[in-house]
Amino acid sequence: MIRQETADDHRDVHEVHTRAFGDSERVPGLVDALRVAKAAMAPMSFVAVVDDRVVGHVLLSATRLDAPRRIVDVLSLSPLGVLPEFQGQGIGTRLIAHALDAADREGVPLVFLEGSPHYYGARGFEAAGAVGFRSPSLRIPEAAFQVARLSAHEPWMTGTFVYSEVFWALDCVGLRDPEA
Repeated sequence: MIRQETADDHRDVHEVHTRAFGDSERVPGLVDALRVAKAAMAPMSFVAVVDDRVVGHVLLSATRLDAPRRIVDVLSLSPLGVLPEFQGQGIGTRLIAHALDAADREGVPLVFLEGSPHYYGARGFEAAGAVGFRSPSLRIPEAAFQVARLSAHEPWMTGTFVYSEVFWALDCVGLRDPEA
């Protein structure tokens, strides 16, 4: 079952991301900060539940598109996590579909993310650069910069994707080269 996250789920969501990403600070810290950040749109946060246990989580948070006509409020899908023992069962796919449907119902025109083109390409996303969008960072591999164009998208909505301050402050944009 997919449902909206509640405050009672916060500890379980922290565990999901700690185990899914193998890091107890960075991704769970990003979720905590995005939940309370001031933004043009409230975050949309959903959990996957199996037998009353939270086994997956996805978060959509407010970001912007610097388009030629005006700034456009859009969303970023980050993070998406599923407990390792529940991966490969379609839970992530269902979380993504639920999140995109919710964003579409709210009239959001675009959802951006950084991730595997193979995985996300089969779930409604496409290469953002190929359809008129510029990445916010040189550290994001071109193939990983992706977008889902929803029903409110209009052709003039192109330009540079801009992460919210939280992503920059927590250094959660792009890949870091450990050799640099």
